[in-house]
Amino acid sequence: AYLDEPLPIASGQTISQITTVALQTGLLKIKKGDKVLEIGTGSGYQTAILCELGCRVYSMERHKKLYLTAKENLSVLGYRNAVLVHGDGFNGLPRWAPFNGILITCGAPKIPEELLGELVTGGRMVVPVGEKLQEMVVVEKTSETAYTTTGEGFFRFVPMLKGTVE
Repeated sequence: AYLDEPLPIASGQTISQITTVALQTGLLKIKKGDKVLEIGTGSGYQTAILCELGCRVYSMERHKKLYLTAKENLSVLGYRNAVLVHGDGFNGLPRWAPFNGILITCGAPKIPEELLGELVTGGRMVVPVGEKLQEMVVVEKTSETAYTTTGEGFFRFVPMLKGTVE
């Protein structure tokens, strides 16, 4: 738990190293009561951190096995302010939008434009963008049609893929 390196979890996926989780969380600039969409639930670790910060969390996982494990992990630990969904992160969750923050925990080939419409004005998306090496990009929605982006260093993530896995 104290190693600062990615750790393997089920379905050939990894949990990000703790400094990366902390960096992504900080870049969101969330506050208590914010509604956050997480893409890539994994084991539920990042979800638990967002819950601890007082966020209303909606988290999507494409791997059914990870989704079920995370749901169990969070339930056993007593987290009640998270909604977990087995689904394709590229589709987002328009039913529950808009969100103050969107955190993507896998490497997207490009900024997922479909998800930008799910941000409130002033909201932020934190997404690793790239194929083999990803740049951590912060997208801030400055108006209904305008966004600013900044890069925050380079990382390696498992890829963000379309579809779901049963």
